[in-house]
Amino acid sequence: MTWWEIFIIVVAAAYVLFVIGLSVYRKKHGKSSCDCGCESCPHCAACKDAQKHEK
Repeated sequence: MTWWEIFIIVVAAAYVLFVIGLSVYRKKHGKSSCDCGCESCPHCAACKDAQKHEK
């Protein structure tokens, strides 16, 4: 393996860890997983019902 292949693997692994860490952080703070709004989400009703039960 050359140095640039190792570099690409390290960057890809760091990106995956960042996404997982961000997901855990948002979950602990009670935020949704997608953050794109509920207008076009097919599971909108399920999210709203879950939020009502948590309060």
